[in-house]
Amino acid sequence: MAKYRKLGRTSDQRKALLRNQVTNLLYHGKIVTTETRAKEVRKIAEGLIAMAVREKDNFETVTVTAKVARKDADGKRVKEVVDGKKVTVYDEVQKEIKKDAPSRLHARRQMLKVLYPVTEVPAAAAGKKKNTKSVDMVDKMFNEIAPKYADRNGGYTRIIKIGPRKGDAAMEVVLELV
Repeated sequence: MAKYRKLGRTSDQRKALLRNQVTNLLYHGKIVTTETRAKEVRKIAEGLIAMAVREKDNFETVTVTAKVARKDADGKRVKEVVDGKKVTVYDEVQKEIKKDAPSRLHARRQMLKVLYPVTEVPAAAAGKKKNTKSVDMVDKMFNEIAPKYADRNGGYTRIIKIGPRKGDAAMEVVLELV
């Protein structure tokens, strides 16, 4: 028995198609696609969600001291003359950061191999690069999706048939997060 469907494409095209559909499923919550593609996307997405659920609390909070440039009212760096040279003035600030455990770091890197970066474009700025903001899909997995499914043992997606597609009669389905 085969481990995966070829979907009538070369391996690089197939991987790109599946990565794109998995990213869109996790970003939007549902996608419309053919039944065979949905079954392949479901395998990958369920594995990623299970990984995120398993590793969602596997980090420690560490307090670190960081040097941050002092800024004036205009947001420009404050300079000070020392030995005839202008030098930027730094303040020491305490910051709390999340430090991933090795297994969570591994899970994060596995997710980065599959998920594409997502850029949000507001409706007012459609077609422009201004005001766009990039979404960290791995953080979304750990902070939004994993807590939602923490008490669930698998079965994170559902496939709903919506009928044959006009043109080639391929069975179309909605693949959505439960």
